[in-house]
Amino acid sequence: MADSKLRVGFVGAGNNTRRHHIPKLKAQPGVELTAVANRSKESGERVAKEFGIARVHGDWREVVTAPDVDAVCIGTWPNMHCELTLAALAAGKHVLCEARMAMNAAEGRRMLDAARRAPHLVAQLVPAPHTLEVDSTLTRLVSDGTIDEVLAVEIQANQQSRFPDPAEPLHWRQDVTLSGHNVMNMGIWYEAMMRWLGPARRVMALGKVAVPRRKDERGTWHDVKVPDHVEIIANLARGAVARLRFSAIAAFGPANEAWIYGSDGTLRLEADARKLWLARRGDKALAEVPIPAEQRIGWRVEEEFVNAIRGREKITRTSFEDGVCYMEFTDAVATSMAEGRAVEVAGL
Repeated sequence: MADSKLRVGFVGAGNNTRRHHIPKLKAQPGVELTAVANRSKESGERVAKEFGIARVHGDWREVVTAPDVDAVCIGTWPNMHCELTLAALAAGKHVLCEARMAMNAAEGRRMLDAARRAPHLVAQLVPAPHTLEVDSTLTRLVSDGTIDEVLAVEIQANQQSRFPDPAEPLHWRQDVTLSGHNVMNMGIWYEAMMRWLGPARRVMALGKVAVPRRKDERGTWHDVKVPDHVEIIANLARGAVARLRFSAIAAFGPANEAWIYGSDGTLRLEADARKLWLARRGDKALAEVPIPAEQRIGWRVEEEFVNAIRGREKITRTSFEDGVCYMEFTDAVATSMAEGRAVEVAGL
């Protein structure tokens, strides 16, 4: 399929799909936007009109099984990712699935198994985007001995910096029936951390729900199960200890950042500014690490997906294998919070 036409169908057209996937797939040479199914046919028609998608369906199954669709972009909430991925792969379609991978690791493993049974099809997850421009440099500085042995890691990530509002309606990320074990921005930070430092092997977690009950958009009350603040201590497979904090209630809290403490140096990632800082033994202060423009490889999800289908490159951001790894971590955190104990993180 090196230079042939690639026809893409969309199931779910939320913010990220409209902002990134639809226009950036459309911009790839030889790609046609063939069909879309959204939460309602009316919303699908609005998306189709805005972006020039040829056909609108009221049922996602019609997109997945359409003979003139070669690849399916899944932009739904996590509660549908597994079912849609399995159906698309079974129908012989390439899959680009929105993060987070699934509701839990069991679903993620089902998706991975299905992808492995169809090695001729490309299966890609939308990657954690916030560190893409610094990942290669940070990984190099960790692995080339610049800071020597990594001893400890600290990550603090605020999903939003404001006080909780009890009057706000239930967001889908706070609805465990839609989001599963995914919590705030924990998954994308852990995915990024795996790129630099490898996976965790053991976690201990505590969580806090700030507003225990919220109304949904229809006015129905729901108990909120997804925490608004999580504290995690983890042992990493390579020997370091990590302290991770994720919060949606840290009003006036610190910036999103990661600190990596080595036996001979310290690295600081200033996430929002996409800057790295380094101090080694004997230095008086941290100094910014220059990152050449050609090494700042940012968002190229759609290009990578199309290139992989055409045999020009392999999927690196993000594979289903990496997705299962971050879902195993997510499950372990959920179990630790529920049972009040340290939990081993399953590996592939």
